[in-house]
Amino acid sequence: GAWIMTSGLREGVGRCVGEAVRDHCATASSLSQAKVIAVGVAPWGLIYQRQQLVNPQGSFPARYYVHNMPRESSCLDNNHQAFLLVDDGSVGHRGSETMFRANLEDFISHQRTGIWGSGSIEIPVLCVLIAGDAAMLERVDLSLKNTTPWLVLAGSGPAADLIAAILKDLNIPLSPPVSPTLPTASEESSKRASVELRDRMREKINKHFPSETQLEKLVEQALSIYHNRDLITVFHGDQEGQDDFDRIILKALVRAAKRDANDASEYTEELKLAVAWDRVDIAKSELFNGDIQWRYGDLEVSMTDALVNDKPHFVRLFVESGLNILDYLTYHRLESLYSSLSDCNLVSSFLQRRLQERVGLAASQTRLTLPDENSSFKSHATTLTTPSAARDLTLYEVSRVLSEIMEDVCQPFYYAPLGVEQGWASRKAMKHVNMLLQTESLYRKQRCMSPWIALFIWAILQNRREMSVYFWEMAGESVLSALAGCKILRELSKLETETETKLSMKELAQTFENLAHDVFSECYQSNESRSFKLLIRQSPVWGGATCLQMATAADARLFFSHDGVQNLLSEIWWGDMDSNTEVWKLVLSFFLPPFIYTNLISFKEQEKDEKPEEFHQGKEFDSVDGAESLADGINTEEDVEECNALRGKPEGTSKWHDHKYCLTLTCCREFTSLLFILQHQSLCCISGFLLWSTFFVGSTTVIQRMKLYIQDIWNKCDITALTLFILGLLCRMFPWTYNFGRAVLCVDYMVFTLRLIHIFAVHKQLGPKIIIVGKMVKDVFFFLFFLGVWLMAYGVANQALLYSYDSRPGWIIRRVFYRPYMHIYGQIPLDEIDADKRHEKECTDNVTLIHQGAEPCPQSDANWLVLILLSIYLLVTNILLVNLLIAMFSYTFNKVQEHSDVYWKFQRYNLIAEYHSRPCLSPPFIIISHLHIFFKRVIQRLPSNKNQHFMLDLKSKEASLLNMWESTLKENLLSMQGKKQRECDTERLKRTSTKVDSVLKQMSEIRDHDRRLRKLESEVQYCSTALSWIVEALSQSDVVKQTRPPPLPSKGIASKRPTFSR
Repeated sequence: GAWIMTSGLREGVGRCVGEAVRDHCATASSLSQAKVIAVGVAPWGLIYQRQQLVNPQGSFPARYYVHNMPRESSCLDNNHQAFLLVDDGSVGHRGSETMFRANLEDFISHQRTGIWGSGSIEIPVLCVLIAGDAAMLERVDLSLKNTTPWLVLAGSGPAADLIAAILKDLNIPLSPPVSPTLPTASEESSKRASVELRDRMREKINKHFPSETQLEKLVEQALSIYHNRDLITVFHGDQEGQDDFDRIILKALVRAAKRDANDASEYTEELKLAVAWDRVDIAKSELFNGDIQWRYGDLEVSMTDALVNDKPHFVRLFVESGLNILDYLTYHRLESLYSSLSDCNLVSSFLQRRLQERVGLAASQTRLTLPDENSSFKSHATTLTTPSAARDLTLYEVSRVLSEIMEDVCQPFYYAPLGVEQGWASRKAMKHVNMLLQTESLYRKQRCMSPWIALFIWAILQNRREMSVYFWEMAGESVLSALAGCKILRELSKLETETETKLSMKELAQTFENLAHDVFSECYQSNESRSFKLLIRQSPVWGGATCLQMATAADARLFFSHDGVQNLLSEIWWGDMDSNTEVWKLVLSFFLPPFIYTNLISFKEQEKDEKPEEFHQGKEFDSVDGAESLADGINTEEDVEECNALRGKPEGTSKWHDHKYCLTLTCCREFTSLLFILQHQSLCCISGFLLWSTFFVGSTTVIQRMKLYIQDIWNKCDITALTLFILGLLCRMFPWTYNFGRAVLCVDYMVFTLRLIHIFAVHKQLGPKIIIVGKMVKDVFFFLFFLGVWLMAYGVANQALLYSYDSRPGWIIRRVFYRPYMHIYGQIPLDEIDADKRHEKECTDNVTLIHQGAEPCPQSDANWLVLILLSIYLLVTNILLVNLLIAMFSYTFNKVQEHSDVYWKFQRYNLIAEYHSRPCLSPPFIIISHLHIFFKRVIQRLPSNKNQHFMLDLKSKEASLLNMWESTLKENLLSMQGKKQRECDTERLKRTSTKVDSVLKQMSEIRDHDRRLRKLESEVQYCSTALSWIVEALSQSDVVKQTRPPPLPSKGIASKRPTFSR
């Protein structure tokens, strides 16, 4: 973006610039519109009808209308966004704003880039001279004295042509001041050169401004401009193309930067300007072409500018040029990066809120004053030995925000360098951080352990697409990192209020999900067993999370639909049982458990010669056989002992585990619990309570886990069923509520029965249909809303027309809601509605009898209107609304059917994880399992061993090999995607266009060279002819004695030599 400052008047260059900015704002996006602003600096006394702008009370925006303006007057251009009006007391005089404008440009040039001046370079200011009159020389002279660079467009007008001619033709170097000891001849020589330069300058000015009277003043200004010629760059439009204009502008700014640089090298200043202008192509061609050996200190500041100002191409260039990210990213610099977040960023508000909490706690302890709520984070370093250091943003606030976003998926970030324990309360942790900041914070000097992951999270929180994708490419654990980015972005999109930002977050989240899917697909095609390890491996970088946990939290349905993920879930679901076992064998074994001890059901066989220690070493990592059992790679020391026990008693413990798998697969627990519920209510209540207590044991708070638990519809169903069961059980304990409790238990039985639908979600054909039914239930609610409006409208009107008075509320409600609803299904009581078909029955119009409970008589006065309303009601409900419902069902079915398989595969994981974590015994023996779990988890505080099937903790060596293998396949994938992108039609057209432009540029250069060669050839021909004439003349004269004949000319010259006669 840029601020373009002009005269602000509707004339000349100012008018053209205003129209250009107007056209740009009309076609550019809203973000780009705010980056280009036209500012007018105009003299107050020159504006036509300037009294309109005077308002003692003030007004914004100002009202300014001009009609029938004289030709010699000037008015403001309405295409400028802002104006600065300079009043020096003069009226109708141009140039009164020259001094103010030069000082304003000088002030802006000393401000720094970045948010709140956090950048490392000053704002580049460049003046462009197009045409111009004689008064423009004073304007140029004042700016040059303030070291403001100028770009002159040669051939555009008198002033620009004059300066271009001065710089081109007057190449006489100015002599330095002469000391008194030098000879007088040198002084005279210097004076003659100065007089000659002044005369030539006067000649140039007379040529371009022949009518000017103040010639000597213009000569002095021109000489001053010539003294500062190193700040002037001339652009020749006829010799240089439009693509070179950006390069010329950058070089003009670099020239000024070199002049002002004290201790920095010229290349560093040029690099800073290239970063500020986001011209990575110029940086590659001019600065990183191999001629310059860049040091770490030269790139460090520019790297920070590139990160803060979102320049991903420069970040990539610096890393490729040798910048070591391990040395660069310390915890202090990471905190400064988070401090540089814009105030309009969503994450910035979260960080500021957490910072206010910690500073408030520090103020209560050390009487610190709270910072202003509207103040932004300061990125400059503060004195850490004072209490004011507690006001700086730290990694603790970042960790808290990430914990709220990631929820219970992984452990908190950045706790280790801060010295905060995981189980500490927030108040205790904030006190510890405040005490740490009041001393010398040594952690800030430490290197970040995972710099690419830290930068990836930083970029994701700001929704920076290109930069986050680049950091993901450089980071390890590609699948898990992509899923983590998807999780963060989708959580932030739920909190974002701006529609554009929310959509961009969702699109970027989908991009990372696609990347995770593609990388895992490459891994699965390469090695199946390693890809299974990749899914369940616990990552120390991401707080012990696994890919399956992160994908579940991120709602990555596309990732779960991959065949590799589903095959892993199938192995966990079937366990040691053969997945090809027929259903009738499972059902028979369920009803007749002794058949398990026969060969009716087959199980996977393990090799006899394998050693127990191989279970822990993971030897299959280097194997390419994809059919190896997952159990070989996920065993712990406990599993090795269990394996030894199974080998010692093959007919004992193994059969019991086999029986457990059969019971799990055939849902015996759910089925028997439903049959058992009405007979053993108290026992099921105790077991349900124990299961409830076990569920809410975790690292997060109970409220957070309750919110996460209630999000699932089936968990809501469980809560409803347990609540109804407890209510019915309590009601049955008292005689006066016995029948009510019995009714509640009957409804509870319905809820428990409907809960069985969840088990069918694992079926490949029934699972997608359950999803479609769930979507259709939402359509029914919309249908009931429209139906309720028509039903109430017709029911109230029908009740009022048929029965003028009825004191029984229950009957009124039945006639208003129940009967119109039954009309839809054809149950229409014509004996009440149609007067011609009414039968004689006992009824009365006596109000007293009606109060006593007698049946009121229907009215026949407006019977015709009742029949009309009935016809309209049936027409709308039975034809319009019912067909609308059918159309909604059809649309939902067609829409969901395409993606129902993806939804079903995602829900399949939740189902398998749920049943895998449940006890093995079924009611009524399930109470034993719950008591055992309660004793181990609550009393002994032992972790669960069942999670080993979903979480795998690899050793450092094996984990590094797995990461290397994953990174290699990721590089292969990115290489293939880059190759496909280069081969697409769009990229081919771009390359063809670039080549055509290069050829056209070369052809123009060839034409220029040809023109120069023709001119040189004509001059050489003239010289040759002149020399021939001289030779001939000398040969015929007596001036030179001829000792030998003159040399013969070449054949080409001789053929063209003319003859001369005396």
